Amino acid sequence: MTTTPPSPSAPAVVGVIGGGRMGAGIAQSFAAAGSSVVVVESSAQAAAAALDRVATGLKRAAERGKLIEPAERVLARVTTADSVDGLPAEAELVVEAAPEDTALKARLLAAAERAVSTTTVLATNTSSLSVAELASALTRPGRFLGMHFFNPVPASELVEIVVAPYTEAAVISAALDWTHALGKSDVVVKDSPGFASSRLGVALGLEAIRMVEEGVAEPESIDDAMTLGYKHPMGPLRLTDLVGLDVRLAIAEYLHTTLGERFAPPQLLRDKVARGELGRKTGQGFYTWQ
Repeated sequence: MTTTPPSPSAPAVVGVIGGGRMGAGIAQSFAAAGSSVVVVESSAQAAAAALDRVATGLKRAAERGKLIEPAERVLARVTTADSVDGLPAEAELVVEAAPEDTALKARLLAAAERAVSTTTVLATNTSSLSVAELASALTRPGRFLGMHFFNPVPASELVEIVVAPYTEAAVISAALDWTHALGKSDVVVKDSPGFASSRLGVALGLEAIRMVEEGVAEPESIDDAMTLGYKHPMGPLRLTDLVGLDVRLAIAEYLHTTLGERFAPPQLLRDKVARGELGRKTGQGFYTWQ
């Protein structure tokens, strides 16, 4: 007699550090999968804004028929705290989704480790920073790994699982189960600059920016070449606008430092960031956004 293996289940309790676009999306995804979620922000005002982002995301998901429960019921599973000390000790998983700053992330992760159980899995949502370097701030590096979610988190299909040298096999297995419980697929990569997704994605994006800088073609034409010719779902310049030019610049600078000149940021990217043309979030990047 063949038995069907049990379906993976989401953690009962999850903490998310950072309630910006990515953190709110992570919180929404786990809450929709049945988890009780605590979102940590830097102040009561920021925490309220994070909760509003989750509510807005759930409303949109409900309108698209992507929720199996009423949005209000899912939102009731999300609470906030204005300090890492407010993380629930019983959390099975804490995901750090702070800005791409190694010192900031390390400080928050170390504080989170002190606030939760010794069995809690800690994860960073970094898209490029060294997971091993962040692990050095922890007393239990075996309970730590990277879980790189993609924007927009609720609609994205992928989580990149980044394994550091001391990550325990059981922690990797748990992260894979939780990824599948969210209805997402995984790729597992060893810790290295930019992992797989950012390293390849940034390389393509930077070359597209150089082509605009050199006058090879307009942004629309470059993007069409990739969407129509290579079946990419979105062109590299439109994707850069979606991710944020400031985010792309920060990742490129890190990869330039760690991997060499091929990741040197184009001057056009630096100029746009200096002018505040950061993409969709500011209304102007390589495209004009409503």
